[in-house]
Amino acid sequence: MELTRTNYSSGAPLEEKAGYSRMVKVGPFVCIGGTTSVQPDGTVFGEGDPYAQAKYIFEKFIALLEQAGAAKEHVVRVKGYLTDMSFAPEVSRAYSEFFRDVRPLCTYVGISMLNRPSQLVELELDAVISEA
Repeated sequence: MELTRTNYSSGAPLEEKAGYSRMVKVGPFVCIGGTTSVQPDGTVFGEGDPYAQAKYIFEKFIALLEQAGAAKEHVVRVKGYLTDMSFAPEVSRAYSEFFRDVRPLCTYVGISMLNRPSQLVELELDAVISEA
């Protein structure tokens, strides 16, 4: 059985240059790659505030999922990369606003840094939907 693949771009210039997609849907699987709170103008939303950054990213995720015909109820896994693990409660607070009732898998990993010092949180998401 061959599955249909659709690539989605956020319009970030690096996607074309490096050759990656923000989101990929293959059959019923929807995966959103590492996403930070960079705004369309290139600035970082919520500088210094891990809750604001996470909430902004989750809002981006919901909009992306809708493009693929998915919803938050289809989310099965969220992965977070935090530049300081003390941010976990604030990121979890934002996560809970979107996924408390859905209860996907959730993992946070502490990392030393992201692309810019003002970026505190990077998140990934996986969902499963029906192709029908």
